[in-house]
Amino acid sequence: MAINKERKDELVEQYRELLQNSSAIFLTRYGGMSVKELEALRLKINDANGRINVTKNTLLRIALEENQMPPPHELLNGQVATSFALGEASTLAKVLVDQAKTNDKLKIVGGLLGNRPLTAAEVESLATLPSLDQLRAQILGLLGAPAQGIVSAVAGGVRQVVNVLDAYAKKDDSAAAEAA
Repeated sequence: MAINKERKDELVEQYRELLQNSSAIFLTRYGGMSVKELEALRLKINDANGRINVTKNTLLRIALEENQMPPPHELLNGQVATSFALGEASTLAKVLVDQAKTNDKLKIVGGLLGNRPLTAAEVESLATLPSLDQLRAQILGLLGAPAQGIVSAVAGGVRQVVNVLDAYAKKDDSAAAEAA
């Protein structure tokens, strides 16, 4: 289906805006997927703070070049759906990898993380990374562990001093009671 020049310009602008707001893009082949399957995928991607578009390859190349991003020419052929990570890239990668495992019609072919091209295997590796919130929790746990050790050591030392002073006080009290 041929589209006119104005529509092409609109699509390029739409792709450019999505690229500017994305931390990563993932390219997938979706041949043979039903409308129902595509809609279910779209909902899961939206939940992961992403967006998926069936993109025109030539127009996506133009938008990538206008954003000074290297277009992955070898990946942009055939039926391509582009997923834009508007949030965390790893979260969207997890959704795509999980969906590709359950639906053999969806194939991850690669992507871009910033300006770095990704292979399909690298997208799968990205999907195994913890989310930013999980990483923050792990870092806080690591930072808190030494502090707890210091508090325990100081509290243990103070406890020993208090026990020694208490023993001396009891000894003095018992000596005074014997003298009386």
